[in-house]
Amino acid sequence: MKASAIILAGGKSSRMGSNKALLEFNNKTNIERIKDEMSGFAEVILVTNEPETYKFLGLKTVSDEYPGLGPLAGIHAGLMASASEINILVACDMPFVTSDLAAALVEKAGSYDAVVPVIEGRQHPLFAVYRKSIISRIEECLNNKNLRIKHLLESLNVLYLNDRDFQAYNSESLDRIFYNMNHPEEYENAKKWAEAKE
Repeated sequence: MKASAIILAGGKSSRMGSNKALLEFNNKTNIERIKDEMSGFAEVILVTNEPETYKFLGLKTVSDEYPGLGPLAGIHAGLMASASEINILVACDMPFVTSDLAAALVEKAGSYDAVVPVIEGRQHPLFAVYRKSIISRIEECLNNKNLRIKHLLESLNVLYLNDRDFQAYNSESLDRIFYNMNHPEEYENAKKWAEAKE
């Protein structure tokens, strides 16, 4: 696939109490699951400020040029490193993302700056498509300390896809794909689902 995949492994995981990317499901770390799912893309780029921790993945790895400024800085670093105009971004706390849905988002990119799913009224800008050409817009936000991704999206030509656009998926599987883990109990739930599925 011509698009690149960017995995964000930033964040302090303070609510979880341990590194979310390295939590295990059936003897495989969360980040390995995501890497394997995204392996069909032209390249997989990992954005982290702890490159040594993730050496075992064998991925192209980059760090934030604007450290300490949150996910927006991670998106910036990933886009800067990408060889593709179209990029699918995935946060490392989403263990059930699928390559099928990632590819479907990429296919919708057209001439839009970004493609963002909105499931049950909630935007998911960390499992979304971004063009490399928006880098200067992101830098503007970072330099002005406008760090909310929502603020960036307001200045872009964005295609928002809601539940009706994902009719190929039932609501349970959609909820699962967009599930993210921030607390230990959410990890425990995810582990049960992973064990039942595999």
